[in-house]
Amino acid sequence: MKITIIGVGLIGGSMAMKLREQHFADYVFGVDLNENHLLEAKELGIIDEISTLENAVKNSDLIIIAIPVDAARKILPTVLDLVNENQTVMDAGSTKLGIVNAVKNHQKRNRYVAFHPMWGTENSGPKSAVSESFSGRAAVICDQKDSAEDALNLVKKVAENLDMNVIYMNADEHDVHTAYISHISHITSYALANTVLEKEREEDTIFQLASSGFSSTVRLAKSHPEMWVPIFKQNKENVLDVLNEHISQLRKFKSALEKENYELLEELIKNANRIRGILK
Repeated sequence: MKITIIGVGLIGGSMAMKLREQHFADYVFGVDLNENHLLEAKELGIIDEISTLENAVKNSDLIIIAIPVDAARKILPTVLDLVNENQTVMDAGSTKLGIVNAVKNHQKRNRYVAFHPMWGTENSGPKSAVSESFSGRAAVICDQKDSAEDALNLVKKVAENLDMNVIYMNADEHDVHTAYISHISHITSYALANTVLEKEREEDTIFQLASSGFSSTVRLAKSHPEMWVPIFKQNKENVLDVLNEHISQLRKFKSALEKENYELLEELIKNANRIRGILK
């Protein structure tokens, strides 16, 4: 099978690597605005050919869009214009409603499958790609009723070859849930990093005293704004909803300390400990 990867960075590169290893993909076209990423992906053997969008799509059975969600929203209608009834298009975006709405009236909407592999790191670029990244993770397919059966089956085979577990959601439900479990985590990490950078001016001290707890909590703050500003923009209402709750929770901790109400502080921590039963 010939596939096109639009965006040969962390996600697209990792998908291509695994699909090649599984012999699911026989030939991979790479399309990217970043020429260095294309050259690196070619050198690393992630892609076989650096190509233009039109040439790659024309010669592929499957097109995977793995670029920031604002760019994916813009390019998807163009890609669908280029495909025929035997080709399948999927994306890997962290938000879904804006993207599916961009093509809801497109005459070839059924050739597109809205897909979100639930994995990512703070790193970027093809050099960060790891073939086993997706193993055991959730693969979310949204609004499956709007996709042709053969396209849907092909994307399920992609998930299977990535060693992922498929779950189904509506696009709006997906965006609510990802705001709660993913997007707020990134905002919290960015805010914590800014807090420490503002209060602790000695960078050497941060490096010397940083514990594993701090490092793991602030790790996501290394994630690039090129990816995350569009996510926050497209999922604005859901992110604001969960952010308001997060601020409310922080105020409870602040109030407990200000009033020396250590019983309340203990109660808040014990309540948070319930997450152990969910994340084992």
